[in-house]
Amino acid sequence: MQNQLFTHNDLDGVSCGILAKYAFPTNIEVHYHSVNSLDYQVEKFLNEFGKKTNFQLYITDLSVNKENELKLNEYTSKGGNIQLIDHHKTALHFNEYEWGIVKVEEAEGKLASATSLFYTYLVERNFIQPTAILDEYVELVRQYDTWEWEKNDNFLAKRLNDLLYMQSIEEFEESMLERINQQAHFSFDEFEEKILAIEEKKTDRYIRRKRRELVQTTINDLCVGIVHAESYHSELGNALGKEYPHLDCISMLNMGSKKISFRTIHDHVDVSDLASKYGGGGHAKASGCQITKEAYKEFVEKPFSIKSLKEDSRNNQYNNKVRCSHYENKEDDQFLLYQDGKEQWIIEKNHVLLPEAHPSFETAERFLKRSFSAGLSKDEKLIDYLVQSYDGMK
Repeated sequence: MQNQLFTHNDLDGVSCGILAKYAFPTNIEVHYHSVNSLDYQVEKFLNEFGKKTNFQLYITDLSVNKENELKLNEYTSKGGNIQLIDHHKTALHFNEYEWGIVKVEEAEGKLASATSLFYTYLVERNFIQPTAILDEYVELVRQYDTWEWEKNDNFLAKRLNDLLYMQSIEEFEESMLERINQQAHFSFDEFEEKILAIEEKKTDRYIRRKRRELVQTTINDLCVGIVHAESYHSELGNALGKEYPHLDCISMLNMGSKKISFRTIHDHVDVSDLASKYGGGGHAKASGCQITKEAYKEFVEKPFSIKSLKEDSRNNQYNNKVRCSHYENKEDDQFLLYQDGKEQWIIEKNHVLLPEAHPSFETAERFLKRSFSAGLSKDEKLIDYLVQSYDGMK
């Protein structure tokens, strides 16, 4: 029987391809796809081989549209062999079919990746025998794809993804298969360590530049940060989310590929729901969609005239979010955040007290930043504001 694999072109999907080539070294044809090119490939497969049953088709880390879903089910009813393995919640309905395996979480309660699910599938069917290096590699991919690497400070997982995007998929495949077959445990070689260190410095510079271009707006009741970015989406989205925790999510627009990537650091926000409103999907904390006409209007046209978000001033001595903090936005509004005699936190805007009172500094600052796109100002702005307030009391 001839084997074919259609899989995603990110680290999780490519690693499914690596596992497939490890399991079927002489009998597997692997095709890597974006979310939007899969359905075309499936239609092509069904047109060419729809009447043949000597094929085993694997689909991993991606799911097909409704039309192809029905066609694949019809193909299996006539003896065709299909196995779809995915971990996105938008694909859970494929579990209704005998040929679908979709799990958002693994049995032990940790989040699943397509690679970890495919690995379990291949081991349970004796296509491969588990080894220490395979276990380590699959876990690195799983932690990166589910963002557990950050919680665990597992920078080896992040560097594995960096390495993929520094070379072609074919080069990455060859390199990973070679070490899986030859090494007892996973590691990078000396040259890879050096180029990864250089890449990390390049990424940091890119994030610093893009941080100055971020704009803030409200979309579908979410406070959204929008930035145009062609690369480093995972790193950029994560860094901006931490820098601006008052934002519900970060949206990164790539006008060349006409795609939007969504990232969030918050457990209460599910960006796959936001992406689904524009025909996309993905994970709760990382998802994406195409720039449709509706998405263009919300994420490009409407925010076009908005000024970039004011950054918090760094290295202050006095204006440092302790007792009395001064903020400003790019409309030259000034704000003073401080605690009143009732131990509530209140805000002045241009020396006029706002009516809202807040139970903590964090909730007050969140309100301030979400409502007025303000950032912490430099020390001298706090001093000037307090002097003006004192002069006004005379």
